[in-house]
Amino acid sequence: MRPVAIVTDSTHYTTRELTAAAGINEVSLYVSEGAEAQRESEITDYDAFYARLRRAAELPTTSQPSIGDFVAAYEPLLAAGNDIVSIHLAGGISGTVGAAAQAKALLDERRSDGRIEVLDAETACGGLGCVVLAAAAAARSGGDVDAVLERAREARRALAIWFCIDTLEYLQRGGRVGRAQAWLGGALKIKPILSLEAEITPVERVRTEGRAFERMVDYLRMRRDDGADGWVIQHIQSPERAAALVERGRELFGSEPMWVSEVGPVIGTYTGPGLLGVGGVPARLLR
Repeated sequence: MRPVAIVTDSTHYTTRELTAAAGINEVSLYVSEGAEAQRESEITDYDAFYARLRRAAELPTTSQPSIGDFVAAYEPLLAAGNDIVSIHLAGGISGTVGAAAQAKALLDERRSDGRIEVLDAETACGGLGCVVLAAAAAARSGGDVDAVLERAREARRALAIWFCIDTLEYLQRGGRVGRAQAWLGGALKIKPILSLEAEITPVERVRTEGRAFERMVDYLRMRRDDGADGWVIQHIQSPERAAALVERGRELFGSEPMWVSEVGPVIGTYTGPGLLGVGGVPARLLR
């Protein structure tokens, strides 16, 4: 039986240490500020990026990896004797998973060695990270492609994530507002709370930043009560609020978060600075 290599894209925003330890391979999306596209994975100064975003008259544009990017990632893994499970952000908000599927189809015709399976995680950011790390855990334990896919799907079924943002302005300007469209207008003055399923999904509206923070704590409590003891915190340009949320999470779970990280430019272009997010899965799925 061939070992299984895990491939994902750059929108999981876990830590480099976690992905390296799990042996996860990454294909980057692109961000364009002007004429030239840059791989998201090469943008390391998030403070500078988000400072420019705040001033921008026009938002940066984002784009999926090319079919060639995926072929370049897959071929060395196949040549090294691996099968591949490739897991990507929701197809409802990006064509990334479609490009991965086209690369799979091309290589299925070109090569007879190895099996490639592509999975739409129907989430992004911390949710994608949880699904990918669960798949990597199954692969490390010797699971074949079918076992790895089942672990990833189990993690997705068990997953819940929520995030609050300062304004719907960036989602509206970037054309990604989705089902939160009904909240536009006067709703720009409230603090939206959303989730990320196949698309960005509105959950509730609150009036103040303090109330939004307490709702994030409530969602962590719900995860604990549901047995999802593997929890994560993510933010954009809000390290102090993220640290305060980690403290509340420690009180609830009696454990450390699986990771705390900042969301990068591809997703951040559409949410804007000020995002604070929570979520998680049962920790046993990542072991």
